[in-house]
Amino acid sequence: MHYPTALLFLILVNGAQAFRICAFNAQRLTLAKVAREQVMDTLVRILARCDIMVLQEVVDSSGSAIPLLLRELNRFDGSGPYSTLSSPQLGRSTYMETYVYFYRSHKTQVLSSYVYNDEDDVFAREPFVAQFSLPSNVLPSLVLVPLHTTPKAVEKELNALYDVFLEVSQHWQSKDVILLGDFNADCASLTKKRLDKLELRTEPGFHWVIADGEDTTVRASTHCAYDRIVLHGEHCRSLLHTAAAFDFATSFQLTEEEALNISDHYPVEVELKLSQAHSVQPLSLTVLLLLSLLSPQLCPAA
Repeated sequence: MHYPTALLFLILVNGAQAFRICAFNAQRLTLAKVAREQVMDTLVRILARCDIMVLQEVVDSSGSAIPLLLRELNRFDGSGPYSTLSSPQLGRSTYMETYVYFYRSHKTQVLSSYVYNDEDDVFAREPFVAQFSLPSNVLPSLVLVPLHTTPKAVEKELNALYDVFLEVSQHWQSKDVILLGDFNADCASLTKKRLDKLELRTEPGFHWVIADGEDTTVRASTHCAYDRIVLHGEHCRSLLHTAAAFDFATSFQLTEEEALNISDHYPVEVELKLSQAHSVQPLSLTVLLLLSLLSPQLCPAA
């Protein structure tokens, strides 16, 4: 095949696109916190990396922090528009938290969502489960199950998370599920020995893509893999590309003190390569310009 023709063929049929799913404990996110310019700017840059982001530890009682953050995110770089989906306030006392999904609404939509019915009151903040559409023929939808455990009952909550998985997979008749969030699954909160006895570790099919040795904490004095992402399902795992904590302090050249103004946790991210088999993708302006330059070679004069 002639080189320009081959290039055109690859441009037209290559439907694989990256899709990034993230979870971030934003550490007591309030209106006063997001109103600080450096905090807002950094949060927006973190959110804009992700197609779906689950924010945890949103404790804003005013109800204004998330709309303000969404407004600034949609003004940021044209990668949106973004929308949000928030849980009710969840907790056992006067201290309540909210899970908030931010998602690129031109790439994904919420198909359904619900708060897990925690009849036995196992969870301090029960999971807020959501099913999203995906731009993929291989995996047209995916279920996300976020959890922020309480450090006092990590093992109990993570074992109960296995029961949530069973209910969710039955509810939607799908094994393609991602469990994610601040599990507190390391260091003093959960030893390696106890971690390895969890049903989410001993039962087959669960892939912990944030490794035990990963550091998801901002402070130089700590090295703990508190925040995790766990994949389940053949299709979901087949599309896995990369997974890691995002060290925003280094990426954005922040001091430790500046980074701690944002959070004491790093976001964790998983990137899927979503294959659109046999589909033709819209051509970008760059590609169209490239094709115009190649057009004399593609269609030589008689």
